[in-house]
Amino acid sequence: MLWRDKGFGAPRDPSQASGQAVESDRLSAHPGTSSSERGRIVRAFAALAIAALTGGCFQPLYGEHSPTGGPVLREQLSAVDVLQIEAPKGSDESRLAVEIRNALLFDMTGGGAQAAPTHRLKISMSSTRSSIIVDINTSRADIENYGINATYSLTEIATGKVVVTGTTFSRVSYDIPGQQQRFARLRGLRDAESRAAKVIADNIRSRLASYFVAGT
Repeated sequence: MLWRDKGFGAPRDPSQASGQAVESDRLSAHPGTSSSERGRIVRAFAALAIAALTGGCFQPLYGEHSPTGGPVLREQLSAVDVLQIEAPKGSDESRLAVEIRNALLFDMTGGGAQAAPTHRLKISMSSTRSSIIVDINTSRADIENYGINATYSLTEIATGKVVVTGTTFSRVSYDIPGQQQRFARLRGLRDAESRAAKVIADNIRSRLASYFVAGT
């Protein structure tokens, strides 16, 4: 017949027909291969799309540039006016009040000049001291614990509104080498006081940084 003579309806190359049959058998043997690969690709693109959309919602806490073009954290912190911390004159707390304020000012400004104040920070503090381990023979303390409790409030100068309030504390232990080593004991107490003051300053700075970045 004419259609058979012209080659219609039959493959021209027998080897090609064989290859097509093998490929068809391979696909039919693994029906889920192509769909699973497409599923993985779709999930990968979906994850990238979500990451791109949410990437603009996050801001590095100590970044040099603000995504919105506003002032960066360093500039905002340097515009905080830290008031003098009230404490009884001539007491250990008065010295610690100065240490806490100086540590805050250095952390906020980086040792540079302070910007025009936009906020005012007020801090109140008190100290505690207790014995942790006591010698059962002499009833004297071998290890003592020194602590500082602080409350603070941040006020926006332009509106007079208190935008942040909080409390923080620090507890630092120190050894007492012996009751006869009076100067070593005083030195240990002084170091503990300074460490506790630095913890208070770091905690307050972190809270203010969180407010300026997140607004809460």
